[in-house]
Amino acid sequence: MRGLGWSVFIGHFALGFAAKKPAPKVSLALTTAAVAWADILWCIFLLLGWEHARIVPGDTRYTPLSLYDYPWSHSLLMLAIWGALLGGGYWLLKKDAGGAWIVGACVVSHWVLDWVSHRPDMPLYPGGPKFGLGLWNSVAGTMIVEIAMFAAGVWIYMKTTRAKNAVGRFAAWAFIVVLLGIYVADRFSPPPENMRELGWTGLIATLVLVGWAWWFDRNREVRSGN
Repeated sequence: MRGLGWSVFIGHFALGFAAKKPAPKVSLALTTAAVAWADILWCIFLLLGWEHARIVPGDTRYTPLSLYDYPWSHSLLMLAIWGALLGGGYWLLKKDAGGAWIVGACVVSHWVLDWVSHRPDMPLYPGGPKFGLGLWNSVAGTMIVEIAMFAAGVWIYMKTTRAKNAVGRFAAWAFIVVLLGIYVADRFSPPPENMRELGWTGLIATLVLVGWAWWFDRNREVRSGN
């Protein structure tokens, strides 16, 4: 089985889970979409030919992707703009100022986590300087950090909410297990054959996961006192 190439990067999903604590009114589907917003746009922009990447095994030890051109989906400036738009849209619909700030912060958080993991390919703004600390140069370090973050995010979500029925309980845990399974399997699978395959599989997988998060989160409720 070929991998997604971009991996699931469960460190991002960890923040989507953890956001339920400061923003209990916001659906997990929205915080999941917010933390993955950069990658959703990236897949779309790859398919449209607006952004570019190469499959170069060994570019870093963790991923075979050379991410050399993605200023509109991944630069800090554009993620701040996307975050303001997504958070502002949520505020217009729900009039929940605290939730709107969290949604916007989730979008921008993508740059921060990618700055830690990527080599210096994260632009500050389109055409601007690029930065990255290079955690991806250590496979063990990357997986330890991301799995630890994911465990913490899941723990916060589970402490903040409780299942209202069987869907809320079993679909939530199935989601967590599937995310971990894809994360590990993707790391040890061959890379995709081309960027178009990567764009489609990444986009479809992310949208399915967002829908799944919406399904089980609506069957859970915030615990009293949170």
